[in-house]
Amino acid sequence: MGDPRSVVITGASRGLGFASAVQLYRRGWRVVAAMRSPEAGLRALRQATGAAEDDARLIGIPLDLTDAASVAAAAKAIEAAVGAPNAVVHNAGISAAGMAEETPAELWERMFATSVFGPVALTNALLPSMRAAGRGRIVMVSSQGGVRGMPATAAYSAAKGALERWGESLACEIAPFGLGVTILVTGTYDTEIITDAGTTDCRDFTGPYARHHATMDKRGRFAMKVAARSPQRFADGLVKALESRAPFARRPVGPDARTLLIANRLLPSAGLHQMVRLMMGLPRFGSLTKDENG
Repeated sequence: MGDPRSVVITGASRGLGFASAVQLYRRGWRVVAAMRSPEAGLRALRQATGAAEDDARLIGIPLDLTDAASVAAAAKAIEAAVGAPNAVVHNAGISAAGMAEETPAELWERMFATSVFGPVALTNALLPSMRAAGRGRIVMVSSQGGVRGMPATAAYSAAKGALERWGESLACEIAPFGLGVTILVTGTYDTEIITDAGTTDCRDFTGPYARHHATMDKRGRFAMKVAARSPQRFADGLVKALESRAPFARRPVGPDARTLLIANRLLPSAGLHQMVRLMMGLPRFGSLTKDENG
């Protein structure tokens, strides 16, 4: 038997990344867990998997996607540990709640650094070795916000949309070298990123968007209680995605993500806009406009 397949997972210390690292380790993969605090993250992963401290199939490396030097060092550490990885899973991400006007520029910049600029730099650094090996898969974890820009998550939706467009372009560029790209459109999962603890909250409940927030907050919390699934379900979907040999694939992971992809394909843009507005309970067009005497 040859060496086990190797996979790099960013954001492996919690949520979907943690569940994915555990699942792939149990399935025999050599897991490189990239995270901001690998010492603490590895302890948790070893506890979940039963791996020994000297287990060569579970490796932790430090990675801060907002720091160019950290990204470059991580790429070198990955190649030193496993050579050309069989797969790279861009899972790390941050979340923010607030209208576009409420979201500060610094948060927009951090969002794109974490979801786009850092992953691009890490991928570019690893591509020469993967190209030389003639095999490998780049997996980009997107979301429903990458399919359709959602209200109160403008920065997040914009970053995920950019991630998807980069993935589409990259797939055409690297396919001749035997490399493939998969975009995973995630549904709602029970992770820190959908809770108050894992989200930067920029919402102003007393400002001009107070009417929006009041309804959306109530409906959003209810929807998450109903729709949120275990991160293990996502990990199962990732396992299937890593077996793909297609040069490019976009796969929904979760029934809500699948429904949105179908609606996005079948409904005209204006119709989908109205559907989202009604689901979120947002005011109708022009309803908050003051008249001349107002």
